[in-house]
Formats: sequence, structure tokens, C-alpha cells
Amino acid sequence: MKKRVLGKSGLEVSALGYGAMGLSTAYGAATPNAQAIRLIRAAVERRVTLFDTAEAYGPFKNEELVGEALAPFRDRVVIATKFGFSIKPDGTRDGGLDSRPDHIRGVVDAALKRLRTDRIDLLYQHRVDPNTPIEETAGAVKDLIQAGKVKHFGLSEAGAKTIRRAHAVQPVTALQSEYSLFWREPEQSVMPTLEELGIGFVPFSPLGKGFLTGKIDAST
Repeated sequence: MKKRVLGKSGLEVSALGYGAMGLSTAYGAATPNAQAIRLIRAAVERRVTLFDTAEAYGPFKNEELVGEALAPFRDRVVIATKFGFSIKPDGTRDGGLDSRPDHIRGVVDAALKRLRTDRIDLLYQHRVDPNTPIEETAGAVKDLIQAGKVKHFGLSEAGAKTIRRAHAVQPVTALQSEYSLFWREPEQSVMPTLEELGIGFVPFSPLGKGFLTGKIDAST
């Protein structure tokens, strides 16, 4: 497995990462827990080191699954998770966004327990919260990094202006956005900014959520 460093951060990851979302939500029925754990551990055996989850996947169930599966290999892998949605401790959600500093701190403390770890290697803001200045969000993550609970700060689906404002407060390690052969928009809107600032790019759905593999066709 080839490895890459995300931007100028020094965070080295496998060239191919494993997004665990579909094991718990979004793509049909959840994968049985034992089978899902075997699958994640098979990825570790094949030298995948970057594993992606989020509190919103489930909610919470995917983080718990990833935490259990990776516990024996914690020092060999990079775990990325996300905050940013308005989700109550019981898992209910109102569909809104919430990146207030107090909320972020609570999400991280809960995620650390679910992930069975003492640090989150890469913490993404899942979606930009229009009601919270990005400087406040970045400042909260900066505090968590200083406390040792988080190692690196990431953004997801953020625009160039937001990336610059966040990066000025706390260096951004990676931007995660949808990118594939039929969704090329990041090439125009954000990639030049990432190159300028030394920020890594992590594409999700590079195979088009099944369209580019023929999984979804006219008879679906």
C-alpha cells in the first residue's frame, strides 16, 4: 500500500482510505456487527491506515463499530471522525447544524469513549455551520489539540473563503469533499487554495456511490 502525507501537516496515511459509513447507515441495511468488524480488520491487514467515521453515522453506531474493530491496532491506524450536526445525546436530531465550541467539546468527549481511544487523529467539521463563525469553531478545535484530545483539524465540503478563515486560526490538515469523474467542481473552487496553503485533499465517493462501478443502472 502506498502512503501519502496530507498537505504539509506531516500526517501520513495510506493512499487508499476506508470510509466506514455504509456499514451502519445510508446504503441499505446495516452490516452485521461481527461481519463489519472482520471487514475493517481485513482492511488493516491490507495496510490501510486511514479510517473514516462520524458521530452522525447511526448516529453514534458507526463510531462504536470502528472503535471496537480498531482497538487492537490503535497505534497502527489514523482515525478520522466528524462533528457539526445538531444531535442530542440520545441520538435524536432536528436536521440542523451545530458547531458552537461547547457543542464541539461535548461531541469530542463522547466520540473518544465510543472510539475507545484517548485521541482523535483527524477531526473534521462535517458541514459548515452558518450560525457559528468559523473562527470560533477553529478556535475550539485548536483548544482540543492543545489539550491532546485531537491531533489534526479538517473541514468537509467547505469553500475557499471558509478554508482560509479557519486556517488562519488553526492550520487545516485536510479538506474532505465529494470528487469523482462526474463531480469535478473541487478542481475549480478549492484545489488551488489547498495547494497554496499546503492542505491535503481527501475525496469521498470517488466511485460515484456505485454509479461508476455499474452497481446502479437503469433497472435499479
